[in-house]
Amino acid sequence: MELVADVLERNGLLFAFVIVGALMMVSGWLSKTLTRGRLQGSAIAIMLGLVLAYIGGVQTGGEAGLADIAIFSGLGLMGGAMLRDFAIVATAYGVDLQEIKKAGLAGGLSLILGVFVSFVAGALVAAAFGYTDPESMATVGAGAATYIVGPVTGTAVGASSEVIALSVAAGLVKSVVVMVGTPMIASVIGLNNPKSAMAYGGLMGTTSGVAGGLAATDKRLVPYGAMTATFYTGLGCLLGPSVFYFALRFLFGA
Repeated sequence: MELVADVLERNGLLFAFVIVGALMMVSGWLSKTLTRGRLQGSAIAIMLGLVLAYIGGVQTGGEAGLADIAIFSGLGLMGGAMLRDFAIVATAYGVDLQEIKKAGLAGGLSLILGVFVSFVAGALVAAAFGYTDPESMATVGAGAATYIVGPVTGTAVGASSEVIALSVAAGLVKSVVVMVGTPMIASVIGLNNPKSAMAYGGLMGTTSGVAGGLAATDKRLVPYGAMTATFYTGLGCLLGPSVFYFALRFLFGA
């Protein structure tokens, strides 16, 4: 066992890919078996990952979940910002540039409107629950955009770890709701072509939620929705700790 543990520690990143691959297989099976595809496997995988992280944190008393256990240390690198951002941006490579041009003004407006509405809604909810300082409101508002923008904003403006965790939770809930709800409303809103998929991705913003929801609707639409959703994440990371944060400081005081 010591020999096996030593090998796994030396090849932590490779073992992390094995763990995540196995988790995705189990999640996909649960999705098909228990929900008949209504709840995407990626959403189940996120929830199972949070459970495993909690168990790892309880066992070690650490702050990095399973990554605090030596043989699972590769998860810390795999789940870090570098590979995470690479995976998000990589979704854009299946896009036809000619279709992107067709989105035109609608695609741009959907991005701006989507980020603004999500941020305002999240900031108002934060204020309603007593988080009235600009740092907390900005962080939770950014988390309502996506669970990536929340931590980026919170770290930049100096929010507490508790508030950053709340921003991640808000983004995760949004991701799951979008993932589950997209197939249900697709026919109602005309979500059946690349142009509407790009506008939808710009409005919703959560890359994983949009990609999962479109995959359950029409797999051919996934790259287009993911493209604008990726830009949404970048725009949120740009505006959250700058324009939106300083606007809150102006309105509610430093």
